[in-house]
Amino acid sequence: MNLYDAHNHLQDERLAPHLPQIISEIEKAGIEKMVVNGSCEEDWPQVLELARRHPFVIPSFGYHPWYVKERTGDWQKNLLHHLEAVPSAIGEIGLDRWIENFDLPAQEEVFVFQLRLAVEKNLPVSIHCLQAWGRLLELLQSNPLPHCGFLLHSYGGPKEMIEPLAKLGAYFSLPGYFAHERKVKQRETFKHVPRNRLLIETDAPDQLLPDEKNLFPLNDQRTGKPLNHPANVKAVYVFAAEFLNESLETLTGRVEENFKRLFEPVFCRSNAARTE
Repeated sequence: MNLYDAHNHLQDERLAPHLPQIISEIEKAGIEKMVVNGSCEEDWPQVLELARRHPFVIPSFGYHPWYVKERTGDWQKNLLHHLEAVPSAIGEIGLDRWIENFDLPAQEEVFVFQLRLAVEKNLPVSIHCLQAWGRLLELLQSNPLPHCGFLLHSYGGPKEMIEPLAKLGAYFSLPGYFAHERKVKQRETFKHVPRNRLLIETDAPDQLLPDEKNLFPLNDQRTGKPLNHPANVKAVYVFAAEFLNESLETLTGRVEENFKRLFEPVFCRSNAARTE
């Protein structure tokens, strides 16, 4: 079975001391592709380097709403540089009212620029949203959207918004974190996601699975705190198949189709680059 992780942060500095071991276990786990999301100008070069070294990495470059206050005057130029360096997606971008001292106008300005860039280049976008679902929907409805679609990673919005978001082109990725017993509401919401819009993610090194489902225990060398290993994506597939009441084989095949449909522009650019 070919496995696809729609969203993680393999470049995260917490994973760096373990990276050779992690890469080896990713290759053994049958992970065909994983989307590695940059969050700001500081980590875009690391994402680029991972993509150049490892064929299973689909790089994604974007300004996460948590870091928009740190952007430089050249951030747009820097983003374009990385997008043009290798076939890639855009993300992680979005809106967040959960963090302290959030600046929503700045978040929206950065979000809309990146969304329009995705439209111009027809690139898939990975979107983060916390406590701003109504405003996100308004922005998506009032702006052009990439023809290929966009990803709502770790979707945590209301089930009533799934249909209008799907009509706009949304895909919804399920993290292993929703396997925790307290996440009943989120699991029930995902039962309403159209099966042709469902994707799987780890969000590694964050959003840990419950201990009993964690196939690759890993700890931060500095703090001792547990980390989510990217190879845990298979455990997320198993969890999803169980609560959606379908076979692992059926789910895996469908997710592969969905992943390839959303990220088709990146695959096409990669194929073109290899033939040049």
